[in-house]
Amino acid sequence: MTTLDRKIDFAVIFSVTNANPNGDPLNGNRPRQNFEGYGEVSDVAIKRKIRNRLQDMGEAIFVQSDDRANDGFKSLNDRAESVAELQKIKKDKKGNADTFALIAAQTWYDVRAFGQVFAFKGDSLSVGVRGPVSIHPAISIEPITITSMQITKSVNSVTGDKKGSDTMGMKHRVDHGIYKFVGSINTQLAEKTGFTYEDAQKLKEALISLFENDASSARPEGSLEVIKVIWWEHNSKLGQYSAAKVHNSVKVTVEASKPVIEIATLEGLEPFVFDGH
Repeated sequence: MTTLDRKIDFAVIFSVTNANPNGDPLNGNRPRQNFEGYGEVSDVAIKRKIRNRLQDMGEAIFVQSDDRANDGFKSLNDRAESVAELQKIKKDKKGNADTFALIAAQTWYDVRAFGQVFAFKGDSLSVGVRGPVSIHPAISIEPITITSMQITKSVNSVTGDKKGSDTMGMKHRVDHGIYKFVGSINTQLAEKTGFTYEDAQKLKEALISLFENDASSARPEGSLEVIKVIWWEHNSKLGQYSAAKVHNSVKVTVEASKPVIEIATLEGLEPFVFDGH
């Protein structure tokens, strides 16, 4: 495996059509929206999709969704204790936190990429791992329009002698929106967790295919689509430009519901541009 010897920045532009990309549980599960009316998708939701894609690609993932768990463990604690070395360290009051963090990062891709806090009830040891991959929330290019519809369930949940009353509910969707999010990979933190150049390439592939195998009632198949992934590999560990300057070099506007993407030239830093699957 090759040590990550260069700073990496990336940007992802995607579309949403008649779907709820990220519901807000504090607002009736309506699509997330800021005070100015722009749509949002949290960084946590984006990382969840990345984890799912990497899991589909055969990578070992620590924070698995219950409905996608493929190793038989029902909790994070059980998954952590399945590694004998980690179980021994976490039960020892004098356990070495650095050794624990290193083994965990070597074992699970998402730990060495995003970091993880290992703090479980009854354990003598609490460990925090800081990951090199940082991701911003996705923000829509224009304010979004949200359509809400009332839905009903008109069947009995249990057998009875009469038909139960209809259960009322609401379903929300973004009619159409273009979103963008950005991120970076820090080489200093990559060295600490063992995140390699090969790991970075797997992340890129996950971003390109971000919404594959991600369908749900709120997000029907094909309703979310990656349009572009823009990937910069600097020529040094610290990078030729700041992450802010690189991210701001991408300007996205919308004309006739279609994105117009402009990438400003940064001398000595040529971006790789990929179309979504």
